Amino acid sequence: MSAPIPTKVHYHKQARELEIGYADGTSHRLSVEYLRVFSPSAEVQGHGGPESATLQVGKKDVGLANISRVGRYAIKLHFDDGHDSGLYSWDYLHELIQHREANWADYLKRLEEAGASREPLGIEIKQL
Repeated sequence: MSAPIPTKVHYHKQARELEIGYADGTSHRLSVEYLRVFSPSAEVQGHGGPESATLQVGKKDVGLANISRVGRYAIKLHFDDGHDSGLYSWDYLHELIQHREANWADYLKRLEEAGASREPLGIEIKQL
């Protein structure tokens, strides 16, 4: 069974959230950070399955530069960190909505295990 097709996709720039609305009146807001760290791209998900996925770090402040529709089945999100290689199908977006809490908890656990952070990496300045 395929996921419902959104009737509304709206970017709330200040909140950095993507709102996805459906014909039944339901609406869901996903943070851009969540969408970025769970990008369906091979660069993030890995070329050989989940064990080859790349943990995304420092994405807390990421935003969207643009959104493009891809046919009748997906959108392409253009993140302001330059990432834009994933296609978010309606099915994948629906899956992200349904599993948001578990996905996020797992992501935070993996960050902690890696000793990594959601905070953007600063620019190292060497003192002379």
